[in-house]
Amino acid sequence: MTSELVVDVQPKEVSIALLEDKSLVELQSEGRNISFSVGNMYLGRIKKLMPGLNACFVDVGYEKDAFLHYLDLGPQFNSLEKFVKQTLSDKKKLTSISKATLLPDLDKDGTVSNTLKVGQEVLVQIVKEPISTKGPRLTSEISFAGRYLVLIPFNDKVSVSQKIKSSEERARLKQLLMSIKPKNFGVIVRTVAEGKRVAELDGELKVLVKHWEDAMVKVQKATKYPTLIYEETSRAVGLLRDLFNPSFENIHVNDEAVYNEIKD
Repeated sequence: MTSELVVDVQPKEVSIALLEDKSLVELQSEGRNISFSVGNMYLGRIKKLMPGLNACFVDVGYEKDAFLHYLDLGPQFNSLEKFVKQTLSDKKKLTSISKATLLPDLDKDGTVSNTLKVGQEVLVQIVKEPISTKGPRLTSEISFAGRYLVLIPFNDKVSVSQKIKSSEERARLKQLLMSIKPKNFGVIVRTVAEGKRVAELDGELKVLVKHWEDAMVKVQKATKYPTLIYEETSRAVGLLRDLFNPSFENIHVNDEAVYNEIKD
């Protein structure tokens, strides 16, 4: 059986077709909002608190302010917020996350009014793109997604996909990631990591940690708000990351820029 991927890049949409023996077996399509894509991170500024909703609106540069609910600040918000403030205040020295002291988790029953204030800078990530009259939906539970792993700063836990049925394999992966991950990073091990060797997983982990380090350099250099801190990979590459496996014989792409990004 031969497997192929066909990537169709259009101005407003990316479609990826999975073919087996020239027959279509799967088709995925997603819209392209290039400026405010899911996964992009911004150093935004809080514009308005909404105590009745226990939420706030954040300026991330879109024509409509983005929505951030208190519960979407994430358990590690206290640690993240302290680290971001330190990074913004010290323009000469960049502190390693491994040297940070993790603060207690955010109170699940807390309020936005007691946690945030108007004008405050906050590091956020888009989880839902803007539609119609609504701005983007945000989280402050920052993560960096790879093909095999998802990296979560200020979280020391390793969790393994329950879709990996073998308890021995789940235990192997958990022990492996616990032994190679840097301090103060959490890791989610995705289903496609099953059976992968340490070199492959360690290589991707290093790339994801580098994304975090590069993002913090941009935070440190920020002089205006909002500022784009991290740009998620393109829609096409993101879909390929989720669909790809080494058995594919061909990948067909109709866009040169996307081709070069995939090749890299």
